[in-house]
Amino acid sequence: MKIVTWNCNGALRNKTIEIDYLNADILVVQECEDPARSTAQYLEWAGDYLWVGASKNKGIGIFPKNGNTIKALDWNGEFQLKGLSSKSPSLYWKTSDLNLFLPFTINDDVTVLAVWTKGSDDQAFGYMGQFWKYLQIHRTDLMNKKTMILGDFNSNAVWDKSDRWWSHSDVVSELNEMEIFSLYHKQFTEEQGQETQPTFYLHRKEERPYHIDYAFLSIDILNQSKLTVGKRNDWIGVSDHLPLSVEFSI
Repeated sequence: MKIVTWNCNGALRNKTIEIDYLNADILVVQECEDPARSTAQYLEWAGDYLWVGASKNKGIGIFPKNGNTIKALDWNGEFQLKGLSSKSPSLYWKTSDLNLFLPFTINDDVTVLAVWTKGSDDQAFGYMGQFWKYLQIHRTDLMNKKTMILGDFNSNAVWDKSDRWWSHSDVVSELNEMEIFSLYHKQFTEEQGQETQPTFYLHRKEERPYHIDYAFLSIDILNQSKLTVGKRNDWIGVSDHLPLSVEFSI
């Protein structure tokens, strides 16, 4: 099975030919528009899709292909930091407060959490902080076998801050304790923050490369999986991100 995650940089309706070239079984696409509020051609292409977003033009879409089926998971919960004297409401949050996450199953067999971390500029818990908060609520949900967490995290260890317990490296360590590991780093034996293959080019400039897209897999499927990062020349004309293809056998 092949699962592809890609931030399409908007207007997926005009880029379906490019992404179909990868012949994925499941497409996980960030920054795409809602097919129900777009063109008829795009809606037909989307099939029995899932989508969530803050506006009709920018969300996460899940598109099953090749006869595969997907089903949304109703994950909702809350979390509170306890043991502190402060009564601040910022110590409490719930799933619906966090952006953007879409959990689903593939063929009633594999659990996937699609990620596009966001957060406004005035939030301390932006990007990886949003995922850290989500992880505190749904840690148990993510500890099942055949589990994948993938997408655009907008994060890298090079941006760690020493006074934040939700920095990139801390979250990766927490996932590792759950026996969930980054497939890229396992496959290419590279350290977090030392990636040699970018997944994103700021303003599409070759001199501004970053690695901010990831696929984390539970240990039971990690060793049966392979990851491929798209080539810049093939994709930079349609997006500032490169697709990640995860192929695995169950």
